[in-house]
Amino acid sequence: MADVPDNAPEHCPGTQSEKAGKTSACQGCPNQKLCASGATKAPDPAIAEIGLKLSTVKHKILVLSGKGGVGKSTFSAHLAHALADDSSREVAMLDVDICGPSLPRIMGLEGEQVHQSGSGWSPVYVEDNLAVMSIGFLLSSPDDAVIWRGPKKNGMIKQFLRDVDWGDLDYLIVDTPPGTSDEHLSIVQYLSATDVDGAVIITTPQEVALQDVRKEIRFCEKVKLPIIGVVENMSGFVCPNCKNTSQIFSPTSGGAERMCADLNLPLLGKIPLDPRIARSCDEGRSFLNDVPDSPAAKVYLSIVQRILDYCSNRVTEEKSTI
Repeated sequence: MADVPDNAPEHCPGTQSEKAGKTSACQGCPNQKLCASGATKAPDPAIAEIGLKLSTVKHKILVLSGKGGVGKSTFSAHLAHALADDSSREVAMLDVDICGPSLPRIMGLEGEQVHQSGSGWSPVYVEDNLAVMSIGFLLSSPDDAVIWRGPKKNGMIKQFLRDVDWGDLDYLIVDTPPGTSDEHLSIVQYLSATDVDGAVIITTPQEVALQDVRKEIRFCEKVKLPIIGVVENMSGFVCPNCKNTSQIFSPTSGGAERMCADLNLPLLGKIPLDPRIARSCDEGRSFLNDVPDSPAAKVYLSIVQRILDYCSNRVTEEKSTI
């Protein structure tokens, strides 16, 4: 739970709960008096600070999925690469997968370090117009385990949002871990004053993934996070020689297409499996630049264009209501 202090007893209801400081689980807790007073229910002052800090960021996009291993970080990286291919755009990525940061490797930045400046932490740059921030840059080795409870993860996410010198950005892409837990609650809470454009939901075709993705969609609905659309990743394998498509992960329940139809959500596209995507990620390069004419690259670019259109239309709608 995102609002449980480090020193809280077992079964703590959380500082934001109506039962905070009042249940039997609160007996003997050093925070009991403070929680019972209602002071802990006041908005976190960091929310307003983050809102001010990110006021120079035009568009904020979250990449989510309830399921692990469906390619969120791979998609986030290639979305950022595609956006940054236009040198007039300033793009940044924030990796909030605290326990499994993979963006340093995927973006070819392993071994890089974060530097402190007078205006905060400086993100690490892939290109002049593409920056990345990840806890991976703060570890002494890529093999180091981050063994943290929720409150410490939340504090790290808050620090990334508030203390990084993001500067003027056109797009901030937030790559998240699987699930609907601490990191997700924290990022939505801390970005609540920044007018997030929405979330891109990543899934694979098989029902075992779609089950968890439906939970992520419910999460978005509960926290009032707009959904830009769904991407079906690993959607068939296109043979690079004969160009025939084989279904490696069979869409036994209709895949993302059926789910989107049932839930009235846009299906942004279906990205086929291509071994060269994994190779490009392992080597820290953009697959879109390595194999621009591949079927997968063409689908990626089509999806990116739909996301650009969504953000552009959203700005137009906001201006028309003023």
